[in-house]
Amino acid sequence: MVSRRPLTTVALAALPLAFIGLFFVWPVASILVRGLAPGGALDLSVPLQVLTRPETLEVAWFTFWQAVVSTLLTLALGLPGAYVLARFDFPGRRLLNAVALVPFVLPTVVVGAAFLALIGPKGALGVRLDHTIWAILAAHVFYNCAVVLRLVGGVWAQLDPRTEEAARVLGASRWRAFREVTWPLLRPAVLSAASIVFLFTFTSFGVILILGGYGYSTIELAVYRAAAVLLDLPAAATLALLQLAFLAVLLVVYARLQGNAAVGQRLTAARVTARRPRSRQEWTFVGATIALLALVLGLPLAALVERALAGANGYGLDNFSALFGESARGALFVPPIDAIRNSLAFAAAATAICLPLGLLAAAVIAYHRGRLATGFDALLMLPLGTSAVIVGFGFLVSLGQLPIDLRTSPLLIPIAHALVALPFVIRATVPLLRSIDHRLREAAAVLGASPARTWRMVDLPMVGRALLVGGSFAFAVSLGEFGATLFIVRPDAPTMPIAIYRLLSQPGALAFGQAMAMATVLMAVTAIAALAFDRLRTTSVGST
Repeated sequence: MVSRRPLTTVALAALPLAFIGLFFVWPVASILVRGLAPGGALDLSVPLQVLTRPETLEVAWFTFWQAVVSTLLTLALGLPGAYVLARFDFPGRRLLNAVALVPFVLPTVVVGAAFLALIGPKGALGVRLDHTIWAILAAHVFYNCAVVLRLVGGVWAQLDPRTEEAARVLGASRWRAFREVTWPLLRPAVLSAASIVFLFTFTSFGVILILGGYGYSTIELAVYRAAAVLLDLPAAATLALLQLAFLAVLLVVYARLQGNAAVGQRLTAARVTARRPRSRQEWTFVGATIALLALVLGLPLAALVERALAGANGYGLDNFSALFGESARGALFVPPIDAIRNSLAFAAAATAICLPLGLLAAAVIAYHRGRLATGFDALLMLPLGTSAVIVGFGFLVSLGQLPIDLRTSPLLIPIAHALVALPFVIRATVPLLRSIDHRLREAAAVLGASPARTWRMVDLPMVGRALLVGGSFAFAVSLGEFGATLFIVRPDAPTMPIAIYRLLSQPGALAFGQAMAMATVLMAVTAIAALAFDRLRTTSVGST
């Protein structure tokens, strides 16, 4: 039997480990040591006091259960949407797939304003739901639905539909064919998407602050209050450790479930699996799913565009014109076009960092089983669950000790973005790497191919589309990243989310309109980028 391990673990893991160690473990450890051992000696009295407070237990419980409910609701909406986008071809399919990614990159301050326009004191829907758990859950589904659509839909589009059709010919019902044939093949991708949605909702900050208030505090919000408001670094470090410990346990459990769910399968090209609906029942299902997605994702986006077009003299392009005038330049310190250019450059750099690192890390996780691979997987996911406050402070404290001071370098922003985006590339790639039929590798080895050539000729072409899915997420995450960027961005090099935040900080209706106009530009840039990645994915060479 030929080994399924085409490359050694050490060779594959070296670069991802070096990256995560230098730019995540060291900065976070530095700030935690400063908080828990300010005099050089560990003082456990403050952590014990913080952990035994009743409010800490309440915050931890709320953080957990709202993340569970948010994840389940996102899956309930996203899985039917992923099926429709993967299996059916209909007018506007690519546009819907691209627009669904837009909410994922919008800064929380913008989404909060959009939801308040719908369900706030003067909301368009006439229902007051702000400062309730329902607003929080709705915003979480709005944000994270794209994760399920992209990660699950990307795999679903490559599953050969003839396998399920063969089960139907043999007498299986539609539900039984899905449960016994498709679901085992799809389950690793669903677990990947669910883990990312859970991490984002578990560490939710902006949505909770704007739509829930301090009455609905998560651990992330408690860390922010302790560090940035109360200036209590020991308490902030304790809460950050609690969050990391909780997530580490969950990620280890996830990694084991993911390993047990892996199933070998034959993949096919994404462009040949989608077909037009054939019956009235299929058209009804497709139409209802699209209508639900359009309702959940479209209403807040429509409210955002409406605010961008609403000016002092009625609807028009005044806010967009003012965005490139002297008033906006004064608030941003640079011409607004520079913020757009900076975001695109940083996103391209972050994606270029993520793709090779993500592919190497995914190969380690997919090919090598055991505790080391499980721990490696959990370590790479931790940046998603770590407070942006702690990471930002850690950068400022630790990176000045390097031979090259990266704190003033423009490279620091794409590096910070890559930390958050890397798990998306990994989660998009691991299920496909694990699903490749090992007999293809054995055939290549029998024909004399070396392990490296086998990996390059067999595995890499098959996971190319998964890398494009992960790349689209990395690009989008970088475009919309706000928390860490706020701590490390230079005043003369703002990104679009930073520009939106600065404009919203200015008094007056004009600045607010300019912020909404910039948010609309961010939406358009994200949709165009998603369409470009989707075209590359669907026209890539399929596997045989």
